[in-house]
Amino acid sequence: MRDDPNLRDIPMAIGGPASGRSVLSTANYAARVYGVRSAMPTSVAKRLCPALLVIPGNMNKYRLASEQMHAIFREFTDIIEPLSLDEAYLDVTNSSSFQGSATRIAEEIRSRILKEVGITVSAGVATNKFIAKVASDWDKPDGLTVVTPEKQFEFVSNVPVKFISGIGRVAQEKLASLGVFKCSDLQALDFSVLQKSFGSMSFRLSQFALGIDDRPVTVSRERKSISVEHTFSKDLLDLKECQSVLPILLTDLKKRMSGRDFESQLSKYYLKVKFDDFKQTTIEQPIKAKLSDDVFSQLLQQAYSRSRRPVRLIGVGYRLSPPEPHQLNLPFI
Repeated sequence: MRDDPNLRDIPMAIGGPASGRSVLSTANYAARVYGVRSAMPTSVAKRLCPALLVIPGNMNKYRLASEQMHAIFREFTDIIEPLSLDEAYLDVTNSSSFQGSATRIAEEIRSRILKEVGITVSAGVATNKFIAKVASDWDKPDGLTVVTPEKQFEFVSNVPVKFISGIGRVAQEKLASLGVFKCSDLQALDFSVLQKSFGSMSFRLSQFALGIDDRPVTVSRERKSISVEHTFSKDLLDLKECQSVLPILLTDLKKRMSGRDFESQLSKYYLKVKFDDFKQTTIEQPIKAKLSDDVFSQLLQQAYSRSRRPVRLIGVGYRLSPPEPHQLNLPFI
């Protein structure tokens, strides 16, 4: 849309062809009016909006825009926690820009990105990560929402619980059965009732509902796994067909690992299978000796035996352990 103004007012999405099993990575607002959304199968999106223009992504272009945005971020703070190519938390507590005004910093960042990168962005300004994230989504696609400390409780009370990270469709249904739709409902719910349905997650939910979030902005995010997966254009009908595609997946996995020095951090083999009924299973096994592709074959056999149905997706990878701390040799003085 930025590079071709003719696309600005028509329903458009990024994804693969409807003839396969492609899903959309994103859609513009003209398409969302029809119910089109990210992660939706392209075929479903085309049924909702027959005029939808679906074009392939361009990762090189996205990376360049991301680098330009992050260069602008760094002019105001070094405390940046990336969430995706185009989204990040910024801690500007000690920034000297604009006399330390977070609101004016956000305004300037949005203006600079529009001028230098050519895209609009939304921003949320608040005292913690949870409220800032919700506020950034409050007035899209080109808005700035500021939640001052004195307005924080009022703001969060009106936030739908679906905005809380980790609350998916199933959790929303559970909360709805308890009469909880907004954070104000969650505030009024007895904690013991919440705990029965959500266990260890209940404390975090109750804290977010009150607008409490003590998580710091973390500069480096630790990678916990490395993997590849593939959704097949036609279901794999039996274990033999599943095993036949495993070498291709493992080749892709080795390419992804090449030159990234993960070998010392590999802790477990990991394999995922999604069946034709969309149910999926994962299986892991600790790495005890030299790496062996044969282990993935054994894991695939175990995973397939759990359902013995046609398979639509297989993923393979490794779980990573934190890197070992480096011991420095200090001279005696």
